[in-house]
Amino acid sequence: MNDIPENDTAQDADFIELTADIVSAYVANNTIASQELPDLIATVHSALTTTVQKAQEPEVVELVPAVPVKKSVGEDFIICLEDGKKFKSLKRHLRTHYDLTPEEYRAKWNLPADYPMVAPSYAASRSELAKKMGLGQQRAQQTRKARRK
Repeated sequence: MNDIPENDTAQDADFIELTADIVSAYVANNTIASQELPDLIATVHSALTTTVQKAQEPEVVELVPAVPVKKSVGEDFIICLEDGKKFKSLKRHLRTHYDLTPEEYRAKWNLPADYPMVAPSYAASRSELAKKMGLGQQRAQQTRKARRK
Protein backbone atom coordinates (compact mmCIF):
# COMPACT_ATOMS: atom_id res chain seq x y z
CA MET A 1 0.00 0.00 0.00
CA ASN A 2 2.42 2.64 1.24
CA ASP A 3 5.87 2.45 -0.39
CA ILE A 4 7.60 4.53 2.29
CA PRO A 5 9.33 2.38 4.94
CA GLU A 6 8.27 2.99 8.53
CA ASN A 7 11.73 4.12 9.65
CA ASP A 8 11.83 6.76 6.86
CA THR A 9 8.43 8.08 8.00
CA ALA A 10 9.65 8.22 11.59
CA GLN A 11 12.83 9.94 10.49
CA ASP A 12 10.84 12.52 8.51
CA ALA A 13 8.69 13.16 11.59
CA ASP A 14 11.89 13.69 13.61
CA PHE A 15 13.17 16.15 11.00
CA ILE A 16 9.89 18.05 11.06
CA GLU A 17 9.97 18.22 14.84
CA LEU A 18 13.61 19.35 14.88
CA THR A 19 12.88 21.92 12.17
CA ALA A 20 9.96 23.29 14.19
CA ASP A 21 12.12 23.52 17.34
CA ILE A 22 14.95 25.29 15.53
CA VAL A 23 12.69 27.71 13.66
CA SER A 24 10.64 28.55 16.77
CA ALA A 25 13.82 29.23 18.75
CA TYR A 26 15.15 31.41 15.94
CA VAL A 27 11.90 33.34 15.56
CA ALA A 28 11.63 33.85 19.34
CA ASN A 29 15.04 35.57 19.40
CA ASN A 30 15.09 37.29 16.00
CA THR A 31 12.77 39.55 14.06
CA ILE A 32 11.63 37.98 10.81
CA ALA A 33 8.93 38.91 8.29
CA SER A 34 6.09 36.42 7.96
CA GLN A 35 6.78 36.08 4.21
CA GLU A 36 10.31 34.82 4.98
CA LEU A 37 9.10 32.11 7.37
CA PRO A 38 8.41 29.40 4.70
CA ASP A 39 11.89 29.92 3.23
CA LEU A 40 13.45 29.68 6.68
CA ILE A 41 11.57 26.45 7.39
CA ALA A 42 12.61 24.96 4.03
CA THR A 43 16.25 25.97 4.55
CA VAL A 44 16.44 24.47 8.05
CA HIS A 45 14.71 21.25 6.99
CA SER A 46 16.97 20.91 3.97
CA ALA A 47 20.06 21.47 6.09
CA LEU A 48 19.00 18.77 8.54
CA THR A 49 18.18 16.15 5.90
CA THR A 50 21.35 16.71 3.85
CA THR A 51 23.50 16.51 6.97
CA VAL A 52 22.01 13.15 7.92
CA GLN A 53 22.26 11.83 4.36
CA LYS A 54 25.95 12.72 4.22
CA ALA A 55 26.51 11.02 7.58
CA GLN A 56 24.78 7.84 6.38
CA GLU A 57 26.85 7.54 3.19
CA PRO A 58 29.84 5.34 3.94
CA GLU A 59 33.16 6.89 3.12
CA VAL A 60 35.07 4.89 0.59
CA VAL A 61 38.62 4.86 1.83
CA GLU A 62 41.11 3.22 -0.45
CA LEU A 63 43.66 1.26 1.51
CA VAL A 64 47.24 2.19 0.84
CA PRO A 65 49.79 -0.29 2.21
CA ALA A 66 52.83 0.99 4.08
CA VAL A 67 55.02 -0.75 1.46
CA PRO A 68 54.22 -2.25 -1.94
CA VAL A 69 52.92 -5.81 -1.65
CA LYS A 70 55.70 -7.16 -3.90
CA LYS A 71 58.34 -5.73 -1.58
CA SER A 72 56.67 -6.91 1.63
CA VAL A 73 58.19 -10.39 1.57
CA GLY A 74 61.97 -10.56 1.94
CA GLU A 75 64.16 -13.60 2.52
CA ASP A 76 64.80 -12.78 6.20
CA PHE A 77 61.70 -10.74 7.04
CA ILE A 78 58.11 -9.98 6.15
CA ILE A 79 56.87 -6.38 6.28
CA CYS A 80 53.47 -5.58 7.76
CA LEU A 81 51.32 -3.72 5.24
CA GLU A 82 49.53 -1.95 8.11
CA ASP A 83 52.53 -0.15 9.62
CA GLY A 84 55.63 -1.06 7.59
CA LYS A 85 57.46 -2.87 10.40
CA LYS A 86 59.65 -5.92 9.69
CA PHE A 87 58.99 -9.28 11.37
CA LYS A 88 60.04 -12.90 11.15
CA SER A 89 56.47 -13.91 11.92
CA LEU A 90 53.53 -11.60 11.35
CA LYS A 91 50.65 -13.50 12.98
CA ARG A 92 51.14 -12.36 16.58
CA HIS A 93 51.75 -8.72 15.57
CA LEU A 94 48.50 -8.67 13.58
CA ARG A 95 46.51 -10.14 16.47
CA THR A 96 47.91 -7.90 19.22
CA HIS A 97 48.05 -4.57 17.36
CA TYR A 98 45.23 -4.81 14.83
CA ASP A 99 43.06 -7.68 16.11
CA LEU A 100 43.29 -9.39 12.73
CA THR A 101 43.65 -13.05 11.87
CA PRO A 102 45.90 -13.95 8.94
CA GLU A 103 42.78 -14.65 6.85
CA GLU A 104 41.27 -11.24 7.69
CA TYR A 105 44.61 -9.56 6.91
CA ARG A 106 44.81 -11.29 3.53
CA ALA A 107 41.20 -10.35 2.75
CA LYS A 108 41.70 -6.72 3.81
CA TRP A 109 44.70 -6.28 1.53
CA ASN A 110 43.40 -8.57 -1.26
CA LEU A 111 46.33 -10.94 -0.85
CA PRO A 112 46.37 -14.50 -2.20
CA ALA A 113 45.57 -17.37 0.16
CA ASP A 114 49.18 -18.57 0.00
CA TYR A 115 50.64 -15.21 1.03
CA PRO A 116 53.16 -16.05 3.77
CA MET A 117 52.82 -14.95 7.38
CA VAL A 118 56.40 -16.03 8.15
CA ALA A 119 59.68 -14.99 6.53
CA PRO A 120 60.94 -17.69 4.11
CA SER A 121 64.32 -18.15 5.84
CA TYR A 122 62.61 -18.43 9.24
CA ALA A 123 60.19 -21.04 7.90
CA ALA A 124 63.10 -23.02 6.42
CA SER A 125 65.09 -22.92 9.66
CA ARG A 126 62.05 -24.04 11.70
CA SER A 127 61.42 -26.85 9.22
CA GLU A 128 65.05 -27.99 9.45
CA LEU A 129 64.89 -27.90 13.25
CA ALA A 130 61.72 -30.01 13.23
CA LYS A 131 63.35 -32.55 10.92
CA LYS A 132 66.43 -32.75 13.15
CA MET A 133 64.20 -33.36 16.16
CA GLY A 134 62.44 -36.14 14.29
CA LEU A 135 59.02 -34.55 14.38
CA GLY A 136 56.64 -36.34 12.06
CA GLN A 137 58.88 -39.40 11.82
CA GLN A 138 56.82 -41.54 14.19
CA ARG A 139 53.78 -41.36 11.94
CA ALA A 140 55.91 -42.26 8.91
CA GLN A 141 57.41 -45.24 10.76
CA GLN A 142 53.97 -46.41 11.88
CA THR A 143 52.63 -46.31 8.32
CA ARG A 144 55.68 -48.27 7.06
CA LYS A 145 55.10 -50.94 9.72
CA ALA A 146 51.42 -51.12 8.83
CA ARG A 147 52.29 -51.66 5.15
CA ARG A 148 54.71 -54.49 6.01
CA LYS A 149 52.01 -56.47 7.82
